[in-house]
Amino acid sequence: TWGNGDFGRAWDRNLTDEATPEEMKQWGIDRTGFRPYIELMAGVYTENQPDFTWLMPYEEKMFTQYFMPYRELGVVKEASKDLVFNINEVGRGQVEFKVFATSRQQVRIVLRRDEGKVFFNEELTLSPEEVLVRTVETSGASFNELTFEIQKNFVYGQRTVLSWHAEADEIRPIPDSAEAALLPEQIKTNEQLFLTGQHLEQYRHATWQATDYYEEALRRDPNDIRCLNALGLWYIRKGRFAKAEEYLRKAVKLSQRRNPNPYDGEPIYNLALALKYLGKISEAYELFWKATWNKAWADAGYFEAAKVSTMQGRYEDALDEVNRCLNNNWHNHKARALKAALLRKLEKHGDALALIDESLLFDLFNYGCRFEKYLIEQDEAELAEMKQMLRRSAQNYDEVALDYCAAGLFDEARSLWQIAIEEGAVTPMTYYYLATLIPSSIFHHPSYIEKAEQFAPDYCFPNRPEDVIVLEAAKRQNPQGARAPYYLGCLYYAARQYDLAIENWELSARLDPTFPTVWRNLALGRFNKQNRQAEALEYMERAFHLDENDERVLMELDQLYKRLHRPHEERLAFLQKYPQLIERRDDLVLEEITLLNQVGRYQEAMQRLDARTFHPWEGGEGKVSAQYQICRVELAKKAMEEGLRGSKGSKGSSGLKEAISLLNQCLEYPHHLGEGKLYGAQENDFYYLLGVAYEALGQNEKARECWEEATRGPQEPAAAMYYNDAKPDKIFYQGLALRKLGREGEAHGRFYRLINYGKQHIFEKQ
Repeated sequence: TWGNGDFGRAWDRNLTDEATPEEMKQWGIDRTGFRPYIELMAGVYTENQPDFTWLMPYEEKMFTQYFMPYRELGVVKEASKDLVFNINEVGRGQVEFKVFATSRQQVRIVLRRDEGKVFFNEELTLSPEEVLVRTVETSGASFNELTFEIQKNFVYGQRTVLSWHAEADEIRPIPDSAEAALLPEQIKTNEQLFLTGQHLEQYRHATWQATDYYEEALRRDPNDIRCLNALGLWYIRKGRFAKAEEYLRKAVKLSQRRNPNPYDGEPIYNLALALKYLGKISEAYELFWKATWNKAWADAGYFEAAKVSTMQGRYEDALDEVNRCLNNNWHNHKARALKAALLRKLEKHGDALALIDESLLFDLFNYGCRFEKYLIEQDEAELAEMKQMLRRSAQNYDEVALDYCAAGLFDEARSLWQIAIEEGAVTPMTYYYLATLIPSSIFHHPSYIEKAEQFAPDYCFPNRPEDVIVLEAAKRQNPQGARAPYYLGCLYYAARQYDLAIENWELSARLDPTFPTVWRNLALGRFNKQNRQAEALEYMERAFHLDENDERVLMELDQLYKRLHRPHEERLAFLQKYPQLIERRDDLVLEEITLLNQVGRYQEAMQRLDARTFHPWEGGEGKVSAQYQICRVELAKKAMEEGLRGSKGSKGSSGLKEAISLLNQCLEYPHHLGEGKLYGAQENDFYYLLGVAYEALGQNEKARECWEEATRGPQEPAAAMYYNDAKPDKIFYQGLALRKLGREGEAHGRFYRLINYGKQHIFEKQ
């Protein structure tokens, strides 16, 4: 939850519906109130989401979570899926306990002292209809000495189903804080280099590269099997299969130096995977079987071998292999779909349907099994249900069809993609798949390459290893096609293979120089990865002028101008040529307002900002409110200047009052900003200037109140939660307020800290 202060309630307005009158009364919120917003988060196996990075091929993790009411209980002390319990001291020598049951159940409840004295011992019937509440005398026992138990009778006797004892009143050790990783060359051992690289992969670090650590380890010891395997797998994931093969062959050779069946079979499995993608199917098949020696890789190895056997028409062998796979991983849903297909091919329809029915009990969304059921029964109602569940998602159709292709079942894959075309569930990749994966002996339709080239590229983001193979094949089949290298460039850029990405985009741009997006992408590559700023600017400008109706590219072009230090006046004049594009994006409107403030056109900035309702984004908090305050503060300064020049006359008084009004507006965030004020927001400058205005009006007591308020808050610059950092300029105004209050020593301390802060940051930069 973001809390129920102004900041939290702003998120309530953005993320929830308006509250009913009854809810408003219950929660004590105003007439325009919204329901509270919370995110329910609970652990399962792990305390941290990135731990789920390590799912083995075809692995399943199963868990159940229970969310239940606990009305009238207060803070829960102990719970199970059947019972929820709370206990509290309610007076000298008395406790009150409460129990809520999720079903009707006969129980015995015991409350006793640790050494045995029993204060409560009764057999009761609990029910969800009411909470059991009892007050018990516990004279002579402290709260920390009490034990509470709920017992039930079973066939084999009585068993405690819920127990509680107060936790010891002790200070627990604080867990070690996370530490930033050292640079590769600073790490002493290969062990730590490997573990650091693994950690960066697991947490998908945005800027640090796991490969830097693996490569440093291999520089020290070229025969480090773990790092060879890690790099090989990393390159498989990035679509660089030939490069992966180099590392993995070496890892396998080293691991088999003493024993042809090494303890860890992962390098063998990964090498087989790389070879499969390279089209070296026979060698891959042998290695998949080799990997099955290790329990950790048995089910994945057998399944991959079964796909190869199916591809080669050896259905009996494939059935044996898929059965071995399921013996090791009974819930491998893809293996179940393949087994159903094999049983159909072997005309064992009864067995296939029984397997399908069993599989759908585990997973109603096993689309492969559903399609197999349709192929066997030819029931149009079954097909209609499957299509409804696939919900016209091209990704869903692709996933199932690619599973068929991986096993050489091209007729089934083609049939699925034909259904996808009829349903309108297609992207350009649909046609590339049909044109490059389905053998021409089965189905030949050369126009599919042309259809893929002509299909709108919006929201097409290839990302599978198979997509690398398909797009490379499309480039060979149609050397004049500009879209396949464009999509391949996008895939490689997302995989951080920037050299290949830029190479493919350059080819696409040569083949079709009228396509705006490829120039936009090349601009990003030139600027961010190659530091070729002049070309980046040329390409981004070309991208925008090829399509001057693209508000995103306008925003990115302006950001590039900003990075290149284009003067504010020029940027503002350029943006304002496209008012209809600015209106489509909050960030463009905000950039225009920011530029208006930067060039001193505060009145325009305020009018522009006040006329728009903004939609915030997490991580962007503080940007809109900052511009809202800047234009008002600067206008207030001008009004104060005029007021002070006007001295005590009516002109001076009206200017000062206008300044006070503007500064007071800075203290409250109107709803159209889309964000609320954080607790502890620094407002030192607003209160200092308010004090100056009140002093000029002769309201000295009011002025002192404002200056006292201006001295509050952090006294040194520091980072804080969200965007509410301790800012140097705010602390500067603390010092000015302290001087106004005659507290020169404290003011000197604030200024001195700011000077040291500035010196320290200059030193760090140097």
